[in-house]
Amino acid sequence: MPSPRRHARLRHITFGAMAFVLLLAACSNSNDTKASSSGSSGGSGASSASGDTTTHVAISGVPGVTDTEIHYSSLGTNSNNPLGTCVLDCFDDGVKAYFDFRNSQGGIYGRKLMLTKEVDDELANNQQKALEIISANDTFGTFTAAQIGSGWADLASNGIPTYTWAINPAQTAGHPEIFGNAATVCIDCTSRSMALAVKTVGAKKVAALGYGVSENSKLCADGAQKTLEKYSADVGGASVVVLKDNLDFGLANGVGPEVTEMKQAGVDFIWGCIDLNGMKTVAQELQRQGMRQSVKMGHTNTYDQKFVQDAGDLFVGDIVSVGFRPFEADPGSSQLKDFREWMGKAGKAETELAMDGWINADLAYQGLVAAGPSFDRKKVVDGTNTKLTKFTAGGLIPPIDWSRQHEAPTEDDLATHGPAQDCFAFVTVGSGGKFQMVGDPAKPWQCWPGTNRDWSDPVATNFG
Repeated sequence: MPSPRRHARLRHITFGAMAFVLLLAACSNSNDTKASSSGSSGGSGASSASGDTTTHVAISGVPGVTDTEIHYSSLGTNSNNPLGTCVLDCFDDGVKAYFDFRNSQGGIYGRKLMLTKEVDDELANNQQKALEIISANDTFGTFTAAQIGSGWADLASNGIPTYTWAINPAQTAGHPEIFGNAATVCIDCTSRSMALAVKTVGAKKVAALGYGVSENSKLCADGAQKTLEKYSADVGGASVVVLKDNLDFGLANGVGPEVTEMKQAGVDFIWGCIDLNGMKTVAQELQRQGMRQSVKMGHTNTYDQKFVQDAGDLFVGDIVSVGFRPFEADPGSSQLKDFREWMGKAGKAETELAMDGWINADLAYQGLVAAGPSFDRKKVVDGTNTKLTKFTAGGLIPPIDWSRQHEAPTEDDLATHGPAQDCFAFVTVGSGGKFQMVGDPAKPWQCWPGTNRDWSDPVATNFG
């Protein structure tokens, strides 16, 4: 991790970096308050959720705000996505479902929350489309799920509250107007969550895989090696015996030689910092070489129930990291039950991107609460950064302190910009590809103190 959900976020950071590389190649050739369905504060921190959200104040001169509505735009990737996955459409499903949820309770300050503009950046045109949103100046804030966030800084520099699919940390540095569905992470730091995944499956000899075209994917794989160098004695003596941090994106030539090398080295666990299609290619090669039953895999990018179930029993026994309260966890009093209810009412699938959109929409709502009824863009940004110090999106994520978690922590300094608690959640793949919770479904998070990187047994924790 060592910002919350480090490896869960690496799935998307890796995707964004790979998309950027592909684009360049193409250009060269041409205190938590619990949530309830009755609409309590949403578990985003008592200080941020206090105040009257029903008071209506006349507001003029604030873009996207009318007497009856608050308009938002979305910007992200639908067409030309190199991974072939649902990005902006699924993300927007979550935003809209959350707005429906809040609007059913009267909205906020006498106004309905509305997603009135959805813009496809076609992968390569994020900055151009962001400038068009800025020029139109007819929406209050922007939600963005983009493989390449080249326009995020422009939105932020124009004071627009920007709520992102948190995959491009380099694009967010120095911009307090940009908020993600997760805090900014340290990609190349050691990770107790990765070490515990190794311990959970009882592995001794580990292979770490990363793409050479993606610096983040490469750093993730290298970080796995550093992690087991640090925590080997704490997890039964495991070590990385095969490191492949220069794989070709897409694995067009297969991974036969690499898997043969793993077989000769006695590898019993593979930590994959590559996309879900790449992990499927690796699993198929393991199966071809008679190793699939004896080698488990740790996935940073495969929390996709349909994809895994469509593969039959190919991934059975593997472990998958999850960036939010897993769908397989008990909802408790968290917003997970609200998410399910309102996604169901909209007839939309419960996907990872939809949940990320829901989390961002809650962040936007809580920023309005923090700003008060006479709100504007600056007040929302300032209120989010000063009052949302324990934001959990209604128990869906471990707490984020937005007063200090825009910046990534470092290996030697976890406390300054890192999480109060270093937490993760895992699922395993059961028969037929069905995900199952690891640990207590009522306490889905495994947490360490966020003040250091010392090894200890994690504590099962519930945030909602």
